[in-house]
Amino acid sequence: MHKILSLAAIVAIGAAPAATPARAQEHADVPGSSIANSPPGAPIAPDWAYPQSTVHNQVGPPPGFHRPTRVENRAIGVFSAQADVGGAVAPGSATFADGTYTIHSAGYNVWYTRDEFRFLFNKMSGDVSLAADIAYPNGGFGDHKALLVIRQSLDDDAKEAFVALHGDGMFHLAQRPEPGRRISDMEYRIGSRGGLPGGKSPDSLVTLNAKRIGIEKKGNQFTLWVSEQGEPMHQFGAPITLDITAPFYVGIGFSSHLPGVAETATLSNVVLENRAGRVH
Repeated sequence: MHKILSLAAIVAIGAAPAATPARAQEHADVPGSSIANSPPGAPIAPDWAYPQSTVHNQVGPPPGFHRPTRVENRAIGVFSAQADVGGAVAPGSATFADGTYTIHSAGYNVWYTRDEFRFLFNKMSGDVSLAADIAYPNGGFGDHKALLVIRQSLDDDAKEAFVALHGDGMFHLAQRPEPGRRISDMEYRIGSRGGLPGGKSPDSLVTLNAKRIGIEKKGNQFTLWVSEQGEPMHQFGAPITLDITAPFYVGIGFSSHLPGVAETATLSNVVLENRAGRVH
């Protein structure tokens, strides 16, 4: 789940520095942090939150660590509200125009025992079909991920099922089976030799970045759906079983995998229906 890169590379792919760097005392969780791990101008975050690099070993959050979710009761597109789940040290934002949601978000990850991501959502009950085209217009960190999420609550450690497409092309179906439990998943990477453009020769392995992903909830069964190159969407891999009680939260999101640096994802052609069998 972690792309290895140097600290300098992490800094280089970040957004423009803030005018005034945050001071350590502005964040209650900063004890134990090293300013050397924070990109210049970015808010200081705890050392554990930074991704794996040649000089840093990423680990999960300390036991009992939480931040409150910041909720904005402001509709956007088909979604009734939005939030920074887990209260990343750099606030997120989102816009909607011409059928495309553009999400800006920092956040250490959606993984381990708690999450930090920008979430656009509705409260729903029953079965759900949700799908979207995903793109990363500015490139960015290889392990950042846009998500389609069904979660029990807006708490940072909520029970949830989600599908996600990472910047490096990996996609997965993941779950947190109980609040505060570590996430588990099934991950997929698709490569082609000679069937996709790129590579030095026909024998080079070229990564396929799926055009579209979806999630379906049918009772307590959750499935991943994929369109690899624009073909009709099809189920990918086995379902997972997870009991989530109504009402629950359904929506789209993004996490930069960089605790204090916001990056950008776009999600377009979003399908959201309150029934199964409608992922397309």
